[in-house]
Amino acid sequence: MSLQRYSALLGLCIVGSAVIIAILAPYITPQDPFLQNLDGRMLPPFWFDDSVPSHPLGTDQLGRDYLSRMIYGARISLLIGTLVVICSGLIGSTLGVLGGYFGGRIDTVVMFLITCRLAIPLILVALTVVAFVGSSLTVVILTLGLLLWERFAVVARTTTMQVRNLDYVAAADAAGASIRHILLREILPNIAHHLVVVATLEMALAILLEAALSFLGLGVPSPLPSWGLMISEAKDYMYFSPWVIMIPGVALFVLVLGINLLGDGLRDWLGARRDV
Repeated sequence: MSLQRYSALLGLCIVGSAVIIAILAPYITPQDPFLQNLDGRMLPPFWFDDSVPSHPLGTDQLGRDYLSRMIYGARISLLIGTLVVICSGLIGSTLGVLGGYFGGRIDTVVMFLITCRLAIPLILVALTVVAFVGSSLTVVILTLGLLLWERFAVVARTTTMQVRNLDYVAAADAAGASIRHILLREILPNIAHHLVVVATLEMALAILLEAALSFLGLGVPSPLPSWGLMISEAKDYMYFSPWVIMIPGVALFVLVLGINLLGDGLRDWLGARRDV
């Protein structure tokens, strides 16, 4: 087995484990992630001698169980990544397919929209919107979903232009198939493997952007256990208790790494299948 397959398998294991943990979060958390215990603040994790068995990863500055918050943080990160990809994928894929298939003025408008989006500083716009509207899980998802569609549009447009003149599309057109049928049944299924790879990249980016917004205090509001918010809350204690910032930081790194490895594996696998 090649190194690429090993890395793809590793990515699948990481993402699959995160998904299982997120789904089973209410059943596997040892403590209530929102329960505060000021008498048990900043308890160290299990690798310290003075750790407490009931809190394997210790507690935060409010005495909340860190393991429970980490588990629920995986649920929030995956939820945001998935919904942002769905939202941005629908917008970008629709624009890209329409521009690539019809060409002409429609394609000019699509390219103008893509150029405008690429000229917008992503993180600054997200910060501005969230600062004016207010931070909430819904606002973060909608903001990122409306800002991360351009890669879907570029890939969908390019691949649609490649397949629109192929024989099966011409045959469907000659048979009297409607434009809707051609776009949804002939073109979209044959470019979907490209969009799947883009989706994995955008999911990783959405998770990182949410963590950045939460770190700046403009993402998921407290007391929701977002990994970015946990890092933000822990920055005042990082010199005396570095594990409070290390644990969510490593979890965020591993999840994003797993998603990218899985995306690379899907790209190679789907590309190989298309060549068969």
